[in-house]
Amino acid sequence: MTDTADHPCTAFDGESLLARGPLAQVALAVRARLAERPDASLLTFDDATGRVIDLDLRGSEAEIVARLGGGEPRGRGRPKLGVVAREVTLLPRHWEWLSAQPGGASQALRRLVDEARRGDGGQTQARIARETAYRFMSAMAGDLPGFEEASRALFAGDEAGFRDHAASWPGDIRTYAQELAFSRLGRAD
Repeated sequence: MTDTADHPCTAFDGESLLARGPLAQVALAVRARLAERPDASLLTFDDATGRVIDLDLRGSEAEIVARLGGGEPRGRGRPKLGVVAREVTLLPRHWEWLSAQPGGASQALRRLVDEARRGDGGQTQARIARETAYRFMSAMAGDLPGFEEASRALFAGDEAGFRDHAASWPGDIRTYAQELAFSRLGRAD
């Protein structure tokens, strides 16, 4: 996993796309817009989840970037590999089987998860994309004509129907929603 500051996101000023890219870069663009127009209606979205990101824009640019997890000098030792320790609850027979696998329990679990991801035919990824797009749409297009119909088309996997129902939406909102729903924007395998 990368630093939070490098996490891809997109900011909107009203109905118009303001900035896209790493969170630190987008946060600074949002800060600059607020300096130009303090009454601007700005929302920043996480490209991977479609959730609104609450930005803390106090202080200098360096302080903002540091708060987002970027700009810090790399310490000694191995680089972070994105390993997250979490609790897994299994029965004793599961732990016995895992411990007997080549490479140990962690490697066996990673291998099983990778096999399951490859074997689901992209269904999980498609569901995540629909949920991500819906979160964004709810925030930005919930009051727009065709929202309900576009939502139904989205969850039916009907890309053409989605495009038809979202055709009257502002261009940047429509385009971003389509990218979240039907492309690989912000998602890694």
